Amino acid sequence: MKEERMYKHLNVRVDYNDIDFSNLIMPENDKKNLKGLAAIVREIAERPEMIEKKRLWHRHNNLQGERPMILCDPENGWHEIIPESTLECANDMARHWELTMKKQIFWGDEMQDDYVVEPVFDVPHVYKELPWRIRGKEGLSHAFSTQADGGAYHIETVMNSYDELPDVLPQEITVDYETSGKVLDIAHEVFDGILKVQNQTVWFWSFGLTDEFSQLRGMNNLFMDFYDNPEGVHALMKKLKEGTIQRLEFLEKNNLFYPNNNYTYVGSGGVGFTDQLPSEKPAKMSGMWGMAESQITVGVSPDMFAEFIYPYQKEIMDKFGLNCYGCCEGMETRMSIVKQSENLRRVSVSHWADPEKMSDELKKDYIFSMKPSPTPLAFHEMDMVSAREELEYKFGIAKDKNCVEIIMKDNHTLGNNPENVKKWVALAREITG
Repeated sequence: MKEERMYKHLNVRVDYNDIDFSNLIMPENDKKNLKGLAAIVREIAERPEMIEKKRLWHRHNNLQGERPMILCDPENGWHEIIPESTLECANDMARHWELTMKKQIFWGDEMQDDYVVEPVFDVPHVYKELPWRIRGKEGLSHAFSTQADGGAYHIETVMNSYDELPDVLPQEITVDYETSGKVLDIAHEVFDGILKVQNQTVWFWSFGLTDEFSQLRGMNNLFMDFYDNPEGVHALMKKLKEGTIQRLEFLEKNNLFYPNNNYTYVGSGGVGFTDQLPSEKPAKMSGMWGMAESQITVGVSPDMFAEFIYPYQKEIMDKFGLNCYGCCEGMETRMSIVKQSENLRRVSVSHWADPEKMSDELKKDYIFSMKPSPTPLAFHEMDMVSAREELEYKFGIAKDKNCVEIIMKDNHTLGNNPENVKKWVALAREITG
């Protein structure tokens, strides 16, 4: 039995950034195991239902939806669905690939939501990235827990004074093209003839900027700075915006962007299928889905959000073809502000949002991305009563007025019962008809 590593699960994907790339010699048994899993993924991807799901996502993302779309990505719950101890491969990279394909198989055979399994195997680039930091300091000293831990963390102040603003250094990406090429060659060797192998690196989730702000200044300082040093807040937000744009332009200039108008997870929930964005490779920002949010400033007034935060986000959002906005924050007091982005398409309606107000705000002009509470799934025996009450209440409000998708995510645990996700999907299908 293999030691539990608690591999980090990203939205939909497995995080490959912590793979041990020092050993790229993959045993023949690993290759055989991966080929067998790839054949199952291929069979699932070729089922007629996948073609229909793609069609429905296209209609949905074009605001012409025929029915509510349902997506379940249990995030940390994947450790209970596919424990690392059940992985059979020996090589570290092979184990990551094995986990990736076993997730696809679970989605295709058991989850029964609207996730689309494709006959492809995506190979991200191997790269290192320095975070936002202060010149002369070792780096950000905040203690993030891993997603696998699912715990809380405290952010220590790194930028002690706005006098340090000239020494704030932006994120810096270094791509290891040599190792990336070797990994891609191995993927071709293993999967060619079964799955289409392609480079597909997801370089960003959100460019909300306020997470980076808090990682530099700390949460308490962030909120006090709005009052004590508004000029400093504007100056730091401007620097974060300019550094983020610089990073995005670097990726675009070096042909490192890939289309996300496909099976790619976009925003804080949803799938990217749309014919309103081009499929050209390499992709341009103007042809991609973008995403912004500001969850950590949920206690900031709409006026302060409009003055200190959104203008800097909007400048980045305007570079993208379509945009998602929001995650866990309640968006009803901010909708009149974020609607200033003409390319806004998907808006998060979190568990903390007022569904009636959001329904009135979004109408059928934007996607109503409902995020039910994951709490009912955290018990060993799923709390069906609470899950049903929430879905019936919120879907009852939105079903005739909005373009609805229902996204289950943010699960820290499934109560060690993987059946909970299948029960939730079945419940959502029952309620939505």
